[in-house]
Formats: sequence, C-alpha cells, structure tokens
Amino acid sequence: MTVIAGLAHKGRVHLGADSAGVSGLQLTVRRDAKCFRNGPYVMGFTTSFRMGQLLQHALVPPCPEGDLSRFMATTFIDAVRTCLKDAGWARKESEQEQGGTFLVGVAGHLFTIYSDYQVGEAIDGYDAVGCGDELALGALHATATLGLPPRARLTAALAAADHHSAGVTGPYTYASTPKRS
Repeated sequence: MTVIAGLAHKGRVHLGADSAGVSGLQLTVRRDAKCFRNGPYVMGFTTSFRMGQLLQHALVPPCPEGDLSRFMATTFIDAVRTCLKDAGWARKESEQEQGGTFLVGVAGHLFTIYSDYQVGEAIDGYDAVGCGDELALGALHATATLGLPPRARLTAALAAADHHSAGVTGPYTYASTPKRS
C-alpha cells in the first residue's frame, strides 16, 4: 500500500512518495524513504520495503548506454534481477521469476518496472504506482497544463491519494535525477 508518483520535466525525472507502511489494517509511518537516487537513476518503489532497500543499497546500476529502451529492458533489468536473486528476495513460480513494482528515471525518461520485469514508459511523461496510483494519475493529468513546477504537481498527486486512500499517508519525500551539464 503506497503511492509513488513521477514525472519527466525538462530533461530530469522527479519522484514523490508517501511514507505509509501498511500490513492489513496496521499503518506505520516509515522514516526510510520510498524514493531515492542511486547513481544517475532516481527510483521509487512499492511492493516491499526489502526490495526498496536492495534497490537503494545493494544494486550497482549499470551506466546507461546506446538505445535507452533496449538498455532498460535488457542490461538494467538483468542487473535488477541479479541483485534481487542474490539477496534472496526474488520469487519464482511455475518457472517464472517475479520481482516487484517500481518507478525509475534516468536520462530524462521515466520508466515503470512491473513485477514480471516488464519495462514501460508512458507517453504522457508521468506515471504512478501503488494503491493510490489512479488518484495520483488523475491529479497529474489535471495539473499537466497549469505550468506548475514538478514538486507542486507531485505534491498535488500525493495529496489526492493521501486524502482518498486509506493506504497512503504523509509525510512526503522527493528525489530527482541529477541536473544534466
């Protein structure tokens, strides 16, 4: 239960995340952030705090090169799969591996990584994951033409999900890809 919202803006990717840790009806406001930078990447996760810890602290992400879509679907995903398997977190059912869901931004592009390791990139330049994703997407769509800065749009998206979803709560955290030279 969570919401991670992201958007690509002027060559950078910006993410915002809530702080809810939910198990059944129990809610814990977590100190550890669900979005962070790792090298040239910015990432925000749902599914499991353990997966997020591995993405933040154990994954050594490869430097992007060549065709970015191809790179993300192959080289980047291979590194994620290896990291999750080596740490004992990835699952295998019916001979199919499964990970978790997270957003990742690099080189001005925002990608969604799904539990089957599929890599998606929304044409809108924004996306959201977690139980509050549809609420956040509505807010990102509604603010798309208002000329708001990225953090204001992300805050509106997170606040909409927070207001209408029992699985989302503040405080909010933010992370962005490094500025390009």
